[in-house]
Amino acid sequence: MLLWAGGGLGFIFLMTALGAATVFFFHKSEAGKFQTVFLGFAAGVMIAASIWSLLIPSIEETEARGGIGWIPAAFGFILGVLFLLGLDRLIPHLHPGSNMIEGLPSASKRTTLLVSAVTLHNLPEGMAVGLSFALAAQHGSDPELYAAAAALALGIGIQNFPEGAAVALPLRREGCSVSKAFWLGTLSGAVEPVAGFITVMLAGLFIPVMPWLLAFSAGAMMYVVVEELIPEAHLGEHSHAGTLGVMSGFLVMMVLDVALG
Repeated sequence: MLLWAGGGLGFIFLMTALGAATVFFFHKSEAGKFQTVFLGFAAGVMIAASIWSLLIPSIEETEARGGIGWIPAAFGFILGVLFLLGLDRLIPHLHPGSNMIEGLPSASKRTTLLVSAVTLHNLPEGMAVGLSFALAAQHGSDPELYAAAAALALGIGIQNFPEGAAVALPLRREGCSVSKAFWLGTLSGAVEPVAGFITVMLAGLFIPVMPWLLAFSAGAMMYVVVEELIPEAHLGEHSHAGTLGVMSGFLVMMVLDVALG
């Protein structure tokens, strides 16, 4: 299981780094237009992943154990939303295009606060991938679950490319050097493999509540989508680009999950 999870988590981190590398190719005056598309695509992937890779497996796992499927799916989802809401209120962070610091007061630099915002919201993605591989390991005789976990890692990795760009490009616009914007964009994704490995290592202790954890991760991801990604993808005059990005991301993740799962 650790080998599979390590491969999946390593892949999603690599894709963040590749996305951050786009800062080497775009002039900072062009960054805003591409950022809306990138954010929209990431939002679409996360919506589809929350449904097919997390909520549906949560319901199916509960029903396979003789339980009522919607109970852990619904209440785990709510807990995930509340968890991210709490972190949003506590951790100081700043979103691109805004001068209002969210969370507790902080004297940190603007670039640090910008990276904190994305790092905070990468947490549920790492958890989701880790949980998917942990669920597959608990049903070791079912290769479809490993395929589904790989599909989720592939989908999250694909959306991490635009997400990495959506971190590095605004940092470049804020005045960071190209190399600094790249490294900060890359490091913003480091929380994903860390969160994923911790989840995998602890999953054996939480087998009875696995459906709740899957739904929890879905709720956390949906909070990020609704609170941050979609609003930021529709700022300014490029709203159609953001909308098409959401639709494209949803379609890609849906196809991946159904075809490989």
